[in-house]
Amino acid sequence: MFFGKKKSILPGFGISLGYTIFYLSVIVLIPIAGLFVKTSALSWNEFWSAITEPRVIASYKLSFGVSFLAAVTNAVFGLLIAWVLVRYDFFGKKIFDALIDLPFALPTAVAGITLATIYSKNGWFGRFLEPAGIFVAYTPNGIFVALVFIGLPFIVRSVQPVLEELDPELEEAAASLGANRLQTFVKVILPAILPALLSGFILAFARGLGEYGSVVFISGNLPMVSEITPLLILTKLEQYDYPGATALAVSTLMMSFILFFSINLVQWWAANRHKA
Repeated sequence: MFFGKKKSILPGFGISLGYTIFYLSVIVLIPIAGLFVKTSALSWNEFWSAITEPRVIASYKLSFGVSFLAAVTNAVFGLLIAWVLVRYDFFGKKIFDALIDLPFALPTAVAGITLATIYSKNGWFGRFLEPAGIFVAYTPNGIFVALVFIGLPFIVRSVQPVLEELDPELEEAAASLGANRLQTFVKVILPAILPALLSGFILAFARGLGEYGSVVFISGNLPMVSEITPLLILTKLEQYDYPGATALAVSTLMMSFILFFSINLVQWWAANRHKA
């Protein structure tokens, strides 16, 4: 009765599932549970007061808003970069392709210091932008630049493999049937790459929400203006307000989970719609 059973290189289902649950528990579930246990030291009124202070609300709006705008920007330009790298051959292509991964390898603090330097008043870019009334360093605009920098690889690396598998003959067939370039993109290309594009968007958005190192050096960290939620959490930790810090962490975690769950539903719908 065992002749029809497929053999696998990996251990059996029971061992694999047990290891998966153990690993996720140690790495993910137990630390998250620790956040909720530490936050439980607060009453509901204290918890609600901690997460709804005007300074905290301002940090939520800044962190989620700028992270979303940066992820959308990367979705547009990251798709364009992935398209160029896949569909065209040019001198130095391998070098440009390798540079995409630079934000992964570069320490975030180094990235923040570098961006703050070149966009400051006397920096390479800042000296031209500030006379025109465009201020980047030590403003929310600086946060946007930093999050675009660290989020770009997620979009490019998510879309690039899908574009490589997408047959150019599909575009030629659409053109032969009378479709213009916009119709070809919307009807042929976009449905095929949309799940991957949404995956990259989610990863870039999530990285932006939790980013600290590159942002803290270029944001200016002004309360109610350019103070992100991770910095506010660190501030509370330095003040030994551990329940208050975990309360902010839990509220951010819950909002992020709801948001990412909604985006994953859209991604699942787009993938199944394309298969249908």
